[in-house]
Amino acid sequence: MQLNFLLNSFLLFFTPFFLLGQVGITGTVIDGDFNEPLPFANILIKETGDGVTSDFDGKYSFELEQGIYSLQFSFVGYETKIVTQIQVKGNEFTITDVVLNSIAQGLEEVIVTVEASRNTDASVLEIQRKSASLLDGISAQAFRKIGASDIAGAVKSVPGVSVQGGKYVYVRGLGDRYSKSILNGVDIPGLDPDRNTLQMDLFPTNMLSNVLVIKSARADLPADFTGGVIDIITKDFPSKEEFSVSLNMGYNPDMHFNDNYLTYQGGSTDFLGFDDGSRKNKIANSLLGNAFDPRLNSSESTLNLVNRVSNQFDPQMAPKVSNSGMNFGLGITYGNQFNFENGNSIGVLGSLSYKNEQTVYENTQDNLYNFSPDKSVLNFEENRIQYGTIGGHNIISSGLFGLTYKTKASKYKFNGLHIQNGESTSGSFRQLTRFSDFIDFNKFNLEYNERSISNAMFSGLHNLNKYNLKLEWTLSGTLAKVHDKDVRNTTFQDEEGVFSFQENTQPKRIWRTLDENNLVAKIDFTKKIEFLNSDAILKFGLFGSSKERDFSIAQFSVSSNYTSESDWDNYGGDPNQIFNPNNLIGPNNDKGTFINPQTTIIQDANIFNARQQNIAAYISNEFNFSEKFKSIIGLRLEDYQVFYTGENSQLGQVFNNENIISNMNLFPSVNFIYNLKENKNLRLAYSLTTARPSFKEASIAEIFDPLSNLFFIGNIDIRPTYIDNFDIRYEAFGENSQLFAISAFYKNLTDPIEIAFVAASFSNYKPLNLETANVFGLEIELRKDLSTLFSMLENWRINFNGSYIISDEKYSEDELKLRRLGLREGQTLGTSRPLQGQSPYLINAGVEYNNQEKGFQGGLFYNVQGKTLQVVGNGFYPDVYTMPFNSLNFNVIKQLKKNRTLTFKVTNLLNDKRESNFIGFNEEQRYFSLRHIGRTFSFNYAVRF
Repeated sequence: MQLNFLLNSFLLFFTPFFLLGQVGITGTVIDGDFNEPLPFANILIKETGDGVTSDFDGKYSFELEQGIYSLQFSFVGYETKIVTQIQVKGNEFTITDVVLNSIAQGLEEVIVTVEASRNTDASVLEIQRKSASLLDGISAQAFRKIGASDIAGAVKSVPGVSVQGGKYVYVRGLGDRYSKSILNGVDIPGLDPDRNTLQMDLFPTNMLSNVLVIKSARADLPADFTGGVIDIITKDFPSKEEFSVSLNMGYNPDMHFNDNYLTYQGGSTDFLGFDDGSRKNKIANSLLGNAFDPRLNSSESTLNLVNRVSNQFDPQMAPKVSNSGMNFGLGITYGNQFNFENGNSIGVLGSLSYKNEQTVYENTQDNLYNFSPDKSVLNFEENRIQYGTIGGHNIISSGLFGLTYKTKASKYKFNGLHIQNGESTSGSFRQLTRFSDFIDFNKFNLEYNERSISNAMFSGLHNLNKYNLKLEWTLSGTLAKVHDKDVRNTTFQDEEGVFSFQENTQPKRIWRTLDENNLVAKIDFTKKIEFLNSDAILKFGLFGSSKERDFSIAQFSVSSNYTSESDWDNYGGDPNQIFNPNNLIGPNNDKGTFINPQTTIIQDANIFNARQQNIAAYISNEFNFSEKFKSIIGLRLEDYQVFYTGENSQLGQVFNNENIISNMNLFPSVNFIYNLKENKNLRLAYSLTTARPSFKEASIAEIFDPLSNLFFIGNIDIRPTYIDNFDIRYEAFGENSQLFAISAFYKNLTDPIEIAFVAASFSNYKPLNLETANVFGLEIELRKDLSTLFSMLENWRINFNGSYIISDEKYSEDELKLRRLGLREGQTLGTSRPLQGQSPYLINAGVEYNNQEKGFQGGLFYNVQGKTLQVVGNGFYPDVYTMPFNSLNFNVIKQLKKNRTLTFKVTNLLNDKRESNFIGFNEEQRYFSLRHIGRTFSFNYAVRF
């Protein structure tokens, strides 16, 4: 009620101001030869005779009365384009972007006329068609057309792109390691800093200009990508004063209003995405000495000290059963521009968003299986079986602020971004151990993960007409934090109804702290020159980045000196009784719970500081060999260094700011495009790129996952991967955004990085370098307007993108030996296997309906990736594969009166489950992990003022 009152009051107060917005036509003029803004182009209104010229950014604007207009665009040496039937209505500017192409010398004036309804789509395709590098994109107009509220929902319509978990973008079926996302051309870490891609569901589309997916490398792009680069570009100048509010709600019958929801009492600020301090580690020094061990010293002073330490911990150790609520979210955006008498202008953008999601995963599985020692047995042996229920509560709040100042020759831009995420997870499990003994356990888990990103970015663009030169620069600083606060893990051994824990299964309290600073500076020069008797664009620049991470883990082990059955009955198998004051060792109680100083330590291997430094320079030239033959040839130099500070006293490893990776490499890139006919191209591309290990991979850290009971072990000797990329593509463009394209690509990987089980321990896995790998792929793209086939399907279109990929990775000598030990009778072993993280096929398909006159849009969208190698097995463990998830989603968008929009979506219509399986000889399969995610029905109501 209070939230509704505040929202209604806010709208009631501000609505009169926002309804006073101006109307007219605005847009950008693009140089079709080089996909650059075309400054000083002439724009004329045919009905009134009024005219303006585009600024150095290619932008123009007219304030007009409501009506229908025609605009004429012209520039010396370029075609003249007339756009007709431009409708100005309502209280908003009509965006009309235009691409002008140059004409050959000696030709008379060329006039092209196009209706406004087809101009937007034509402009987008023209940019893609004329680009010398292989790219796809989606514009701000397309965001509105498909009804996407965030990038994750929008970018799925880009060919060759899939979204995993509703958040992370993969290109061409390649995993996260080989795809990269950047913001306004600059790296920033995501909420998971060990991923190469950002969470795409964090960015509302109404704050974005466009999203580009670049599939072939260029010298001006970072070298650490293989599948593609996703560049998220925010708006700088809103076309008019804008204000919008959106509210969405989601319901999943399997998860919401579920009375088996597991949770626990957190802090008062959990609903905002951060802890209020109630989970703070209150033990100043977790390296406890013998003075804290009641078994060695039972004096009154020691027992007092032991009791005081134990009382510093929150006594909650088990989840409580509650009832889950629905998902909901709120978004508010505002933008405006102010013009000064001297022609300068300033633009302001702001956005706030909030998401609150609850999940219940019942009948989950997290298992380990191994091969039988009997080679005639194909069935796996149970090693450890775990099943149970997981409850989750996830909060994401974000704020974005942008300020742009523009003069006649320069533009200065500031963007500030903060994203806050708090996620609590509660689990209750039954665990069966079958490898070394037959012991059953009841396991309980409480976690709270607090993450945040704070980014400030300054950039400038200067048009130096005197030198025919454009200068762009960017300074960006980001602080990322990932704090696991008071992870509580309890495992009771069940011996015929007697619940106890031993020293190797004792309860744990864990704090993990990751702080990362990221500084980026870049400067780019673009100069128009004459090369081979035609216009060309020379680009060169410098880039520098520094990332520094501090990481530590504090772990407290909880022990008990209870021994008899009657002693253990004091706990009764209830984790919440472990820190019951009656069960704590103290001056009046010499038996019970205490913090074990012998196993409670800050492990020195899990405290490290690491720094990555990358200094780069590049040069490229975009030029025409002939009227039909265009190219971009470039070279990028990167000096990449990693420094590491940490130690592992048990292994005698000591690193003091040691340079563990030092590579200086040249990364060439060549892109060719040959215009076969007016709208048909043949493309060829080659590039050398890299995939680098993350901070935790290039470390000696040992990171425990309490949910799966597995340890991640770092590898200080890990090396970067280098990839040779070859592409060939044929594409044919049609009217109204129609496209047919067929592509082939080949990638050769040297020293690919893979995650594999450690042979010496069944609960450990680590990153390893293998020798070489090869990836071959075929890709088909089709965008078809069905009205060209059947007139009655005027507003229908289909989109299809399919990839078939063969990957081949050569075994290392160690892996080959281990795999031979696990061969079954009749099974043979080759010399290679699929590349980890590479899907063998990818399908994106959609059927869309769009009736703009009636304000009605809808679509059915399908996505699936093939069985993908997730964890590399060995002679003891089988390989683990991520199984295909058949994602079928439906959405309907209805434009209501007074700029109101109602959206209805159904996700996972097929009710598919997310699973990863151990797979062996003759397709023997068992679950590695299993989650039932159910269907979600969501409504979104948005109002634009």
